[in-house]
Order: sequence, then C-alpha cells, then structure tokens
Amino acid sequence: MNIVLGITAGIAAYKTPQLVRLLTKNGHNVKVILTENAKEFVTPLTLSTVSKNPVLTSFSSPEGNWHSHVELALWADAMLIAPATANTVAKMAHGVCDNLLLATYFSAKTPVFVAPAMDLDMYAHPTVAENLAKLASYGNHIIPATYGELASGLVGQGRMADPEDIVLFIENTLSENLPLKGKKILITAGPTYEAIDPVRFIGNFSSGKMGIALANEAIRQGAEVHLVLGPSSEKNIHSQIHLHRVVSAQQMYEAAVSEFSTCDIAILSAAVVDYTPEIVAPEKIKKKGGNLSLTLVPTVDILASLGKIKTTQTLIGFALETENEVANAQTKLEKKNLNGIVLNSLRDAGAGFGTDTNKVTFITKEKQISFPLKSKEEVAKDILAQIFGILIEK
Repeated sequence: MNIVLGITAGIAAYKTPQLVRLLTKNGHNVKVILTENAKEFVTPLTLSTVSKNPVLTSFSSPEGNWHSHVELALWADAMLIAPATANTVAKMAHGVCDNLLLATYFSAKTPVFVAPAMDLDMYAHPTVAENLAKLASYGNHIIPATYGELASGLVGQGRMADPEDIVLFIENTLSENLPLKGKKILITAGPTYEAIDPVRFIGNFSSGKMGIALANEAIRQGAEVHLVLGPSSEKNIHSQIHLHRVVSAQQMYEAAVSEFSTCDIAILSAAVVDYTPEIVAPEKIKKKGGNLSLTLVPTVDILASLGKIKTTQTLIGFALETENEVANAQTKLEKKNLNGIVLNSLRDAGAGFGTDTNKVTFITKEKQISFPLKSKEEVAKDILAQIFGILIEK
C-alpha cells in the first residue's frame, strides 16, 4: 500500500522514524511530507533514510523540481497525519490550505488517518474537540491520543498513539473493504534446483521477485497468502505471509498440493525446472576427463496436476516464452485447465528473470490484455486486478 505520511510540528514527531520503519517493514511504500516547522523536531535525512524515498517539505525543491500535491494524492492508497497538531487540525477542519501537506490532504480521495498529539489542556479544549469531530464527520479516521506523561511533564490525555498501534489501526480499518479480504491465495515463486550430486544442480536464473511482489500485494489487499518459494535470496517478504521454503520441483509440488484444496486462488509464477537427473550421485562427481553423460527425466508438472484436481479454485499460470508467445500461452491455458495465464516474452527488454520490471499480457479464454513495462510491484497490482475480475464473473 502507498502511504503519504504528513508530519507536523509537534514533539511527538520524534516517534515518526519508528512509525515509518514499521510501515515499510509491513510492506508499505511511504512518502513523507514535513511541514517547515516540523524540521525542528525530526530531520528529512533520517526520514528519507528509513522510508527510502525523498522527503518533501514544500512545493518546490532547491534543485527546481516541482512537487505536485495532486500527484501525491493520486499515488496514495492512504494518508496519515501524525502527529497532527491543534494548528493543523484547525486548518484541516476549516479549509485553510497554506502548505504542501494541507494541499495534498484537500486533494486526497483515499482514506485519511489523523493522529493528534498535544498537551492535555489543548486536547481537551472545546474547539479542538469540535475540530476533530468535524474531521471525523468528513470521513477522516481519528486515531485517539492516549493517556500518559506529556512533554510538559503533565500526565493526561494527549500523547500521540504509539507507532505500533497506529499501524495496527490503519491496517485493521482498511482491511474491512479490501478486495481480497477472506480469500486464501497460494503462490509459487522462484526457481527449483535439481540435484546432480551434493554440490551441483540444474537450475535457472529466476529470482522469485515477481511472485514475491504478487504475494506482498495480495497481503495488502487483505488475502491470506501462502508463498511456496524456491531458492531465492530476496528478503522483501511481508511478515504476514505464510512462507514455505522448498528446493526441488518435487518439494514445491508437495507443498502446493497440500495447500491447494483449501485455497480460493492459486498463482503459479515459479520457474520450475523441467528435467531432473534420474540418479543423484551420493558423492561429488570427480572430473576424470572426457564427456560426462546425465540421464534426465521430466519433473512433475505442478500446474497441470493442480488443473486436474481443480474444483472451485481460480488457477493462474505463467508462461515465459521466446517465440510464438501468444499461441504457446493459449495452448498452455487450454491444456492445463487454467482460468488465466500471464505471458512474459524474453524478447521484451526489461522483462524476464532477475529484473525489477516486467511486461506482461494477461490471457483468458475470452480476452487478452497487454500492459506496458512497469515495476514488478505495479505489475502485481495489474495481475491481481484481472484475477479479481475473474472472481466477479464466476
């Protein structure tokens, strides 16, 4: 999920690097807007480091770049203002727009969360209470301040909610209307390695990035996700994903079959090796000169196997082709009893193994939709949107 975090000039701003870290750890992409005075409490350098995005403070930067509040609002899936001072709350409630943060707020069409923070007498003041009530009446989600010791040394209501509670509040609120809420999704990703001897294997260059992007996005859309992942060094895996690590095609098959009967959707994006050695040498094969012959036998066809036992599940395959791409993908769609197939062509620059981008065509029996080159995170959104369309049509 894309989140715009607006930080205003309150002492609770010192908590925001931890807030950003928790959001990004949960797989969210965070862009931070600091008001000018908020820079007195937390530095842009700290926030850009933890968010891995430039921190914005005004409509233009010293380099002459223009920061569009409209683009920020359209990019965001949610907006969070934390801490929200009494001053900013009043401006939001009464239509005052005098900085980038407020301009983005007034342009936002996505859910907005407000975490107020101020001294207890300010928080209890009738005008502040009235302004927060007005914001709630506009559809904003107010994350109540908590009780505790305040910066003034007084003890009472006014502390900004803890970062862990803010993240939980946002995710629980948004999960109620997420498109894949209540769905269990099985995803396979990465390569398989087929052992030749204890130190050598047959494999491929798949990184698992596309499947992991699909799994992360499915979690953001409310699904329960089981990711069966072959050997991969990728670390950006959402903490809520049920991760099943495997090595060989047979292990991937067994893990996939064990989850398939209870899933609603299965997306098989893994690059499963087609052949495996008939005999695995118990010791390292020594180089003796001359040729070495290996007898290879087919690995289990996981996609076809699931297609045969499919009942109500929506089954999606992947096809990586180098020639006659569409025809080969359509044949695979029909032959393996799929509801849809995602086609990659190695002839497309920026697509294929190991890249951070992909260019896909989504094919069903009824239609064929091609997408331009995008980041794999954006491609994951496109694929899941097409799958959601299949669910609606069922």
